[in-house]
Amino acid sequence: MLVILRVAHPRPHTSVLRTAAILFPLWLMVFTAASQTSIITPILPILGEALEAEVAQLGWLVSVYSYALAFAALVMGPISDRIGRRRVLLIGSGAIAVVLGLHGLATSLAAFALVRVLAGMCGGMLSGAAVAYCGDYFPYEKRGWATGLVMSGVPFGLVIGIPIGRVLAASLGYRIPFMAFAVIMAVAFLMILLLVPQPDVQRDTGEITLKSGLQRYGRLLSDSDVRVASLTYFLMYMSLSLLVVLLPQWLTDNFALDVSLFGRPLQFGEVQNAYIATLFLVGGTVSVLIGPTAGTLSDRIGRKPLLLASCLGLAAVSMLLTELVIVRWVAYPVYIAIMGLFSMRMAPLQALLTALVPAQQRGSFMSLTIAIGQIGTGFGATLAGWLYARYGYVSDTLASGVVILLMAWLVWKALPEPTEDAQAPVG
Repeated sequence: MLVILRVAHPRPHTSVLRTAAILFPLWLMVFTAASQTSIITPILPILGEALEAEVAQLGWLVSVYSYALAFAALVMGPISDRIGRRRVLLIGSGAIAVVLGLHGLATSLAAFALVRVLAGMCGGMLSGAAVAYCGDYFPYEKRGWATGLVMSGVPFGLVIGIPIGRVLAASLGYRIPFMAFAVIMAVAFLMILLLVPQPDVQRDTGEITLKSGLQRYGRLLSDSDVRVASLTYFLMYMSLSLLVVLLPQWLTDNFALDVSLFGRPLQFGEVQNAYIATLFLVGGTVSVLIGPTAGTLSDRIGRKPLLLASCLGLAAVSMLLTELVIVRWVAYPVYIAIMGLFSMRMAPLQALLTALVPAQQRGSFMSLTIAIGQIGTGFGATLAGWLYARYGYVSDTLASGVVILLMAWLVWKALPEPTEDAQAPVG
């Protein structure tokens, strides 16, 4: 009888372990893939020196990755609805592991830009897959929590991956951080292969062609809620790119510090490397804590209140940044505020988006919004480089604040607040 009862009523920790076995590989994949967008930012000065590139060209290194990611995401979205999220996770994680290894062969600006394009295309395969998987596997009332945990891999890349990447790039060369991430993504691939199942949800049964894919996106964009959500995502990432991409460059250009270690004067480059690395470290640490917390809180009080609060706070910090950071150490609390406020809106917004369309359209919709967000990242990076070269970093911060306020207005006036998953297909 005891054995029968155990079979009929599994011990509670079994489901907890099973959930952890699913969430951790997704988290590790997100950590590695997301780091490929943000790792460029803190090593831009090193890349510029090594590749003999101008500041405006450095902004394009961010842009080409983002544009390639956006294109690949649009291609993969309908495919994931047809073949299932698990296969997409495996294809994308395996491909990007190989491409990151190819960074070891890039010795010129053109070659580096090429491997960044390839990495962006591979990243595009994964762009909406992790969030869409959470939408497939977890009920809506727990989706903010699950999405917050998985997407905390993004700021964790700032806590661990990016500072280490900065140090590795400074000490061993700009190609080494990408090769190290290739190994981590290979581990994520193996864990997904062994531990992550395909969710039992309805799949799209239509054909996979260029025409059908375009028609699918056309049907999605015919819905006003989808258009608002896509524009919201674009503005969110454009504003962050405007603010953060050239922040390390501005700090490098404007602040110098004489430091000694055990009586030995440190060179400016050594001090600057440690400063940028620790800046991203402390900002990312706060993001890791706030992201899952914000996701869980949004399950209880709704998504939009957190979105609005974070937008208003981040707009204020952005517009005041150059006035606040008048000495080097002030950049730490300011960057903590930036990353904390950004994380406060990430998980709630993504959880909200997963409920706007039914499961058989979720992959296409998430890929569409994230692709549009990456276009926002690329456009913001390009604009940031242009503004920085002509008017200085203050123009980047003011432009970012204006874009954030526009996003807040859009969320307040037009973005819906679902209470459950959509059932009828959009369009």
